[in-house]
Amino acid sequence: MALILKAKEPFRFYTRLHLSELTGLRATTLDQLVKLIKDVPGSCIYHHTHRFLQQHQFFSPEPPNDFAYWVSEILGEKELGERLASIDIMQFAKIHDLRERIISVIEEYLKEGRFAQLKFAREGEEFYFIKSVSFVIPTNHVADNLADFVEIIKKITFDSIYFHIFEARLRLEKKANDFSNWIENSVGNKELADELAALDPYTRTLDDLRSAIISIINKKLFEQ
Repeated sequence: MALILKAKEPFRFYTRLHLSELTGLRATTLDQLVKLIKDVPGSCIYHHTHRFLQQHQFFSPEPPNDFAYWVSEILGEKELGERLASIDIMQFAKIHDLRERIISVIEEYLKEGRFAQLKFAREGEEFYFIKSVSFVIPTNHVADNLADFVEIIKKITFDSIYFHIFEARLRLEKKANDFSNWIENSVGNKELADELAALDPYTRTLDDLRSAIISIINKKLFEQ
C-alpha cells in the first residue's frame, strides 16, 4: 500500500435516531390521496418511500412504495399500483421531484377516464400519512485519510451508513452521498468518488452496501 495522503478536511461520521410520527391526515379515496400528497411535509413522502429501508436493514431491499401498495391492495387499482411501484427512487435527488413524479403518475391515471376516484377504502384501511423524524448525532469516529475511513466503515452502525448514504442525498438534497462528496472534495479522488456514487443502494441490504464500499476503497488503496 502506497503512502496514504491526508485529506484536506477530516470526515466526521454521524448517526441518527429515527421516529415515525402520525400526522392525523388520512385518505379514503384516490382523489384525497393525491391532494394530501401535494400538501404533506417532505418527511411524509420520504417515510412512505423509504420505510422498508429504515425498518428492515438486513433483508433484500426492494423498498415497497406505500402509495403503490395502498392503491393496489386496498383500492384494487393494480395497474396504478404497478406504475407507482415502477418509479425509480434512485433517479431523484430531491424529495420535491419525487413528490411531483408520484403526483403526475396518479393524476395521469385519473385523466384516463377511469372510475378509480369513486372507490373508497373500507373503515380501518384508510391511508394514514406518517412522517419520518430523524435526530442526527455525531459519533466519535473521524477519518483523516482513506485508510482510516475504510477501517471506520467496517465498524460503524447501519444507522450511520444509512444517514450518510440515503438521508444526505435525498432528505438533505445533496447531489451525491456524503462519502462520495468527501472523497472527491477532500481526498481529491474523483474517480473513486464516482465509483461509490454509482452504487445503487436501493438494490442492496445495508450489510451488502457496507461490503461493497469497503471492497471498492480497498481495491483503490492497493492499486496505489
